[in-house]
Amino acid sequence: MHVKKNLKQMKQDLRRQYRLYRENLPQAEKKEMDGAVFNRLIHLPAYQENHVILTYVSKPIEVDTTEIIRYSLLQGKCVAVPRCIPNTYQMQFYFIQSLDDLEPGTFGVLEPAVERCKPVCDLHHGLCIVPGLSFDSKGYRLGYGKGYYDRFLASFGGATVGICYRACISGDLPHGFYDRKVDVLITEDH
Repeated sequence: MHVKKNLKQMKQDLRRQYRLYRENLPQAEKKEMDGAVFNRLIHLPAYQENHVILTYVSKPIEVDTTEIIRYSLLQGKCVAVPRCIPNTYQMQFYFIQSLDDLEPGTFGVLEPAVERCKPVCDLHHGLCIVPGLSFDSKGYRLGYGKGYYDRFLASFGGATVGICYRACISGDLPHGFYDRKVDVLITEDH
């Protein structure tokens, strides 16, 4: 029990550290880094080879995904974004046709309007762009602590890519049995 409590406290401390870095990141620098991540992502073979892109809709402190969404739609890819299922720690991805299909949802995050969007039923393929406050060199992520993505990734059969700022990469993050690592990690310079 003591180890579990220490792991939880370590993760909380790391979340605080990486959130503070992101909150204090100058907007011009953030925009430049977001552009570099975008360019690395769209040249990634896993991105180019997949017709289905599952991605989060970024909050202000995250690597921007709105340009990834716009570009992917322009490329004719099927883009899906998550909606949190009320009273659970699970989410369902829905295909969107544009950013206009989004509305404020859980935690103030933009989510698909279910009355206009079709749910993703086949989770055996595609590329999932995974958020994280931090990632380590093995691909393990430090999320926001609710486990939404770990639960989702447990049943997802496609490829995964984490996008993160280099300053938020850790040598070795604490992780538990249910934590899922990404296949590829992209930063602004790596």
